[in-house]
Amino acid sequence: MKPATLSPDRLLPAHSVPPPWPGRQVRLDGMVSYVRDTPATRPDAEPALYVHGLGGSSQNWTDLAGLLADRLDGQAIDLPGFGRSEPGQRYTVPVFAQRVIRWLEHSDRGPVHLFGNSLGGAISVRVAALRPDLVRTLTLVSPALPFLDFRRSLQGRMLPLLAIPRAERLAAWQLTRVAPEVMAQQVMEACVADLSRICDQRRQEALEEIRVRYQAEHYAAAYVRTFRGLVHSFLRSYLPGSDSLWRLARSVQAPTLVVGGRRDRLVDVRVAPQTARAIPDSRLLMLDGVGHVAQLEVPRLVARAVVGLLTETGDARNRADLAG
Repeated sequence: MKPATLSPDRLLPAHSVPPPWPGRQVRLDGMVSYVRDTPATRPDAEPALYVHGLGGSSQNWTDLAGLLADRLDGQAIDLPGFGRSEPGQRYTVPVFAQRVIRWLEHSDRGPVHLFGNSLGGAISVRVAALRPDLVRTLTLVSPALPFLDFRRSLQGRMLPLLAIPRAERLAAWQLTRVAPEVMAQQVMEACVADLSRICDQRRQEALEEIRVRYQAEHYAAAYVRTFRGLVHSFLRSYLPGSDSLWRLARSVQAPTLVVGGRRDRLVDVRVAPQTARAIPDSRLLMLDGVGHVAQLEVPRLVARAVVGLLTETGDARNRADLAG
């Protein structure tokens, strides 16, 4: 593990607040997934895929994907049951990872620069470990790798819900009791350390996303079952066997950037450094005063670290080509 390198801010595009990137429905293996495209602004841009976290969507990557469009030809996928993708049959980290792998195989864009936030980080670690041929670099933002002290997470309050039969119905009922505007504010407060960093446009888009969730009958079940699957993966990681996320992290070959916020309220703040220590070729960026979704809260800082990673690995590839 080594410190992340921040590229100069002047290398990024001028500040802007783009609308959500255009999306499309894609049927793959009998299921519809929703994918947003962030077109590259340079012909030599390399392919990238962005994977959101629990309760999130492809919109979580709007700003970061735009800042990197001169280097990366980006796609962001809605996981099954979230955003505008159809619900799945099962909601576990292995199942989600297999869906990402199938998308990469179907789109034939690999190897890609793979990005994951929170749950998407756990998924991306599994993809990078099991299919190194599909991953060029790996960027993890507050990855939800295993930790056992749920007092360090606001989501720890959901643990009793998992013991209730048909908890999905209770969650759906609770969802109907909270106005979308209140839910959007609660989500923001949980994920973002400094709400002043989120502009009015992004707040309005977050509210519209909440309204989409309210209209999807499957959303509450998808959320609860995904949370249950994530907790299960946490527990398995401390048992013998090859399926441990920590064991998988130690086998990742791709050059990796790990970004953590020191005011993360959803994932134990110790997880990001632990992840960077586990992955052999890693760089760590810990951000003071930043919460769980650094790509939303401080996208330019995250983009500078990504450009640093891309520059370093690109230079290394060039040196290898010259030597060969």
